[in-house]
Amino acid sequence: KPNLTRQALYNKRCAPSGDIQCLTVTIDCTVLGVAVVLVEMVDSVESYANLLRNIFDFAALKELLSGQHRIRIRVDAMSGGRTAWERCAGSVAVVVSAVNCVPLEDFGGRRPDPNLTYAADLVDSMQDGHYDLGAAFDGDGDRNLILGRHGVFVTPSDSLAVMAANIFCIPYFQHTGVRGFARSMPTSAALDKVAKATKIDLYETPSFRPPPPGGDHIREKDGLWSVLAWLSILAARRQSVADIVRDHWRKYGRNYYTRYDYEDVDLDAACELMEDLEIRMTDKSFVGQRFAVAESIYQVEQADNFEYTDPVDSTITRNQGLRIVFTNGSRIIYRLSGTGGRGATIRVYLDSYEKEDIFQDTQVR
Repeated sequence: KPNLTRQALYNKRCAPSGDIQCLTVTIDCTVLGVAVVLVEMVDSVESYANLLRNIFDFAALKELLSGQHRIRIRVDAMSGGRTAWERCAGSVAVVVSAVNCVPLEDFGGRRPDPNLTYAADLVDSMQDGHYDLGAAFDGDGDRNLILGRHGVFVTPSDSLAVMAANIFCIPYFQHTGVRGFARSMPTSAALDKVAKATKIDLYETPSFRPPPPGGDHIREKDGLWSVLAWLSILAARRQSVADIVRDHWRKYGRNYYTRYDYEDVDLDAACELMEDLEIRMTDKSFVGQRFAVAESIYQVEQADNFEYTDPVDSTITRNQGLRIVFTNGSRIIYRLSGTGGRGATIRVYLDSYEKEDIFQDTQVR
C-alpha cells in the first residue's frame, strides 16, 4: 500500500524518533519457511547528484567558478528544494552566492515561479554587473530562469535553443550523441532552426507534455540540469551570456515570442469564438493568403487544429490548439484552456521569426 507507506515516511520526518512502524506488510502464512521483509533506505538526492556527475565535467565547472578567469554566479532557490544544488556546488568545491535556499512550506510567502515578476530580487541583484550568470528555480526545481550580466533575460525558448545548439559542450552527449530535440507545440519555434541545421530529429508535442529543459537522464523537466548546461557552455565558449545569445541569433535568426492570456471569458462565448476561428482558418482559401504587418509580409503556409500521434502506442491526442504557420516560420497559436468555474481562458501565442532585425530590445523597463 504505497500511499500508507509514504504517509509513514512523512510521519517519520515529523516525529522526534528515527523509527518507522510499517503496519501494512502482508505475509502469506500458508507458505512454510522464513518470511523476511527488507527495507532499503536510499538517498535519492545523492543518486541524482551522481547522475549529474556522470553527465557534466565538474572539473571544468570548478575551473570556471574558481580559476584565474572565474565568473560569478548568483542562484535563487525561491525557498524550494535546495539539497541537490548544494550537493552539486559541493562537488565542484566552490562557494556561490545563493539566496532563499532554506525550504519553506509556504515558500517564504512568495510564489516560486522563476520569471521576471516573481524573481524580481534576483533581477535587481544582477543590474550592477557584479554577477555574470543568474539563475532561479521553482519550488521543485524543474523550471528555471537564466539571466546574464546586467539582468539580460534569456527567454525559455531561446535558452532551450541555445542549449541545443551547444549540446556537445556537455561530455555526456559527446559520448552518446543526441537522439532528438523536442518542444511543446505552443513553444517558440527557435528550436526548429537548430534541429534543421544540425539534421537532428525534432518532436513537437502537446502542451501538457512539455519537453524538458533537460536531457534524457530523467523523464521530467530539470531546471538544475539546465543551469549546469549553461555553465558548461560558458566554460567551453568563454563568452558572456549575452554574447552567446547574440551569436545564436546571428546564426539562426531570432524568434520574437510572447503570450497573451484572456481570462474569465464566458465559456460559451469562448467556445463559439474558437469554433468560428477554426472554420475560417481551415477553409481552403485561407492557405496562401498574405497579411501585411508594418513593413513585413506574412503568407500562410499551414493552418490546422494540432493533433499528436504518440510514437510509442500510436494514440492520438486531438484539439490541442489552432495553429497558423507562415512561410517564414512565424506562427500564431490559439488555445482554449482553464475551463473551470470562473470561465475559460483563451491563450494567444505570437511567434515572429526575423533573420535580419534581430537586436530589438523587448524588455519593458
